[in-house]
Amino acid sequence: MLDGLRLAVTTLTVLPLKAGRVDRFSAAVAMAVAPLVGALLGLVLAGVHEGLDAAGSPALVAAAVTVGAGALLTRGLHLDGLADTVDALGSYRSGPAALEIMKKPDIGPFGVAALAVTVLVQAAALTEAGHWAVVTAWATGRLAVTVACRRGVPAARPEGLGALVASTVPLWAVVTAAIAVTGLATAAVPGRPWQGPAAVAVALLAVLVLVRHSVRRFGGLTGDILGAAVELATTVTLVTLTLG
Repeated sequence: MLDGLRLAVTTLTVLPLKAGRVDRFSAAVAMAVAPLVGALLGLVLAGVHEGLDAAGSPALVAAAVTVGAGALLTRGLHLDGLADTVDALGSYRSGPAALEIMKKPDIGPFGVAALAVTVLVQAAALTEAGHWAVVTAWATGRLAVTVACRRGVPAARPEGLGALVASTVPLWAVVTAAIAVTGLATAAVPGRPWQGPAAVAVALLAVLVLVRHSVRRFGGLTGDILGAAVELATTVTLVTLTLG
């Protein structure tokens, strides 16, 4: 369990914890507790956002810095995964040919557009989001990892992060994590306790669609697809939380 917790922190954040055992069991633990790591990241980012707001920073500046801080705290891995996944999907290729595009170090036009839109939408949404909305969005983004790594979802390659974590999380752990994040989300929008859980549900639906389509196109899960799922869920949650 401790090895799994360390793996979750080192995989999902920049914190340089001492590495423990890395195998399928520790990967299952890491992917199951990913929403907890997301919630902690959200707390840090909510503090950054609130601190800038209290210091008199313009709303858009505070939001943009918060999004940038989120990228720094995760080494930009999820944004990189988003760009690579969108480039591969935009190529209209399947199987090994699409996976080869995903592995390339450069970013194509589809990936650039996806990054620009995602960062802009997140920053715009944060101008209206409260601190619990930030925590909920980042927790939901990492809940996407738990959902994507549920048992029954294959890996696209025999090596890499996808092969390590794909199909490791049992259904009961997915359901438990989803219930926990949904409970947290009830505080996301003051006066509207239903809007937070609704945002989580919409985000998870988007993740399920992405994962299903990616498995059909690429043959399974990769680390890049996980990154794309994180950014998709975070963005959809933020947008849904700021509606109305």
